[in-house]
Amino acid sequence: MGMLTALSTRARIRAGVEETKKMEVVYPACAGLDLGKRFLVACALFPDERGQRQKEIKTFDTDTEDLRRLGEWLQERGVTAVAMESTGPYWKPVFNLLEERFECILVNPQHIKALPGRKTDVKDSEWIADLLRHGLLPRSFVPDREQRELRELVRLRQKKMQLLAAEANRLQKVLEGANIKLGSVASNVLGVSGREMLRALAEGEKTPDEMAALARGRLREKIPQLRRALDGVMADHQRQMILWALDDIEHIERRVQELDKEIAERTRPHEAVTERLMTVPGIGRRVAEVILAEVGPDAKAFDTPEQLASWAGLCPGNKSSAGKRLSGRIRPGNQSLKSSLVQASHAVSHSKNTYLGAQFRRFVRTKGVKRAAVAVAHTILVIVWHLLTTGDVYNDLGVNYLERADSSWAERQAVRRLERLGYTVSLTPKAGPAA
Repeated sequence: MGMLTALSTRARIRAGVEETKKMEVVYPACAGLDLGKRFLVACALFPDERGQRQKEIKTFDTDTEDLRRLGEWLQERGVTAVAMESTGPYWKPVFNLLEERFECILVNPQHIKALPGRKTDVKDSEWIADLLRHGLLPRSFVPDREQRELRELVRLRQKKMQLLAAEANRLQKVLEGANIKLGSVASNVLGVSGREMLRALAEGEKTPDEMAALARGRLREKIPQLRRALDGVMADHQRQMILWALDDIEHIERRVQELDKEIAERTRPHEAVTERLMTVPGIGRRVAEVILAEVGPDAKAFDTPEQLASWAGLCPGNKSSAGKRLSGRIRPGNQSLKSSLVQASHAVSHSKNTYLGAQFRRFVRTKGVKRAAVAVAHTILVIVWHLLTTGDVYNDLGVNYLERADSSWAERQAVRRLERLGYTVSLTPKAGPAA
């Protein structure tokens, strides 16, 4: 029985492959690349003098010289389009060297999984080439070289900011281990006053009273609390760890400042777009620069805001079977853009007189903070798409827009609040025109 099942499966696979060969040919001369760290396998499909399909497979190293040989080898066979998987960072040098001579198509590996039993480098390259030949590859969004360079700088800055937060957390753990409660008194331990106190702690030459006297500005009002907070038990290794942490933090901050200058210089031609994006509550200059780097200054790659939200991973998942909704979990999407917009939604949640702030507070009652943040981030992204594609300026709808648009919802919420307090509520419409 098992043998018959295996034979029938192979027969179906062979039938599927034969059926694929009969499909319409979109790219008569094309190639599929299976990429690796040290070498790649290229499969070229091209017509011969009689118009019959020919196939050649060759392996190349991934150094620059061999990649140039790859381009010449493809050109000799009349290849016009090349497809490759987005395998880690390995696709980038290949794409950069070939994009000027061929139509390069980058594909999500999840979208082109080969049939079972066909998983080798050679088979993968053949499979990619065959799918490309018949136009069956959904291409990924790859911006032009200038935007790709900006994207690398912006993502590097985000990584540096994450390192900065990690170092600050590590420093706080060292302070807690020495029973230094500076973080409980000062809202910003790494402010000007906090850094001077930390340096004094590490040097170990000043008393808690002398260190508390280093406070500046409004922090001087908390000098009595600072004296108690700075009185701990500090070992020599902890003093050294504080110095190392401060040095690392200052080094990362200098690198972030250099990246800020470089990114600002590269986004200068799109300053008007940046200013327009910054009119949206929650979007500051850094978030606007992330949007420019990830989406582009005109969002021309996305026909609708729904496409952009799906690509960014800021819309509910669509997984159902037999008429049942199985999961609404969001997709991974573009992590850089998603995290920046979620950060923007948390920032706008504190605003009192904006539509987005009111929307966040409305969602948080039923969905919780995390889901509310994702929902508001989706709204911000839809607004961004309209600003980039139309060139319009953002006009806030106001904090009461949702209640005006859905008065029945506002009534239900008000009644529920009073009923929770023990009242019996009945509503009587006011005579005359509604307010």
